[in-house]
Parts: sequence; C-alpha cells; structure tokens
Amino acid sequence: RKNYIRILTGDKVTVQLTPYDLTKGRISFRAR
Repeated sequence: RKNYIRILTGDKVTVQLTPYDLTKGRISFRAR
C-alpha cells in the first residue's frame, strides 16, 4: 500500500500517520 512505500522512504511522518501500527513506525525510524 502507499503507506508501505512511505515507510521504505524512511519518513518520520509515517509514524504519525500510522499511530495504530507501532511496528511500522519503528521500521520508519530504523530506515532513517
């Protein structure tokens, strides 16, 4: 999904957009 692509880019905004998904938010931080 579009959200998945944003996580790969390493955008911290994704964490705020997906507060219900803490696992995905953590991935975003690691990508950075």
